[in-house]
Amino acid sequence: MILPAAILFALFIFWPFLRALWLSLHSWDGFGAPSWIGLLNYQRLLDDHIFLGALENNAIFVVGVVVLKNVLGLGVALLLDQAVRGRAFFRAAAFLPVTMSFVAVGLLWAWIYNPVFGLLNAALETVGLESWTRAWLGDAQIALYAIILVDVWKWLGFHAVIYLAGLQTIPPELYESAIADGAGRWQRFWHVTLPLLTPIIFINTILILSGAFVRNFDLVYVMTRGGPNHATEVVLTDMIREAFLGGSMGYASAMGFALFLIVGALSAGLVLLMRQRSLDV
Repeated sequence: MILPAAILFALFIFWPFLRALWLSLHSWDGFGAPSWIGLLNYQRLLDDHIFLGALENNAIFVVGVVVLKNVLGLGVALLLDQAVRGRAFFRAAAFLPVTMSFVAVGLLWAWIYNPVFGLLNAALETVGLESWTRAWLGDAQIALYAIILVDVWKWLGFHAVIYLAGLQTIPPELYESAIADGAGRWQRFWHVTLPLLTPIIFINTILILSGAFVRNFDLVYVMTRGGPNHATEVVLTDMIREAFLGGSMGYASAMGFALFLIVGALSAGLVLLMRQRSLDV
């Protein structure tokens, strides 16, 4: 029964994985015969200031989205868990950005951030905050953070739904017992809700972590293409540039495997931490 899936996995995932690993040990322009160079591509990574800058941007991206998506996602989930009129509408509205394509979201927010006719600057000017207006995607100091906010906006509903599912598995008897013991709203959240949501927090964090490393190409490329002056360059955009514009397929493969090792190590660490975590409610 698993043979068809195993064949597809071998053809489209396992074999390309091994082929890319083999290419990372070669110098290849995509046309001629690959030339064996061993670990020189990986050594080159350590001296490539653009790659190291992209890796630093990736780290900032990861920290930003992990914190914001978890905190805001849990906050939205707590709001959507309330028994209010129109709750189904608000849940659907929160999830709607998740269904939009990355290209559509990138173009939409590029227009919103536009310094000439963008909605954001126009709104700031309307409320008398002209000094806050910026070239949001043209300023190297804030462009990366502007993209982080867009990524959070797109995926917030997805992580809120996961938290919402976790909230609905918490037995109401625990809250009733806490209330009977005199626990306030904050105490119930800190000592009942949060501990029982720990597995959900780990799951969300792993999803966010992997996505922030390997699924941020679309937004960055559509909105800034890594600019200005590599200020929003991430590993994936640098890798695509090296592979298809620079003709360095082997070096781009080495970038991919370096990223794979980083994401794998972080994800494995989180999984081990989750297994060792004990819940005391």
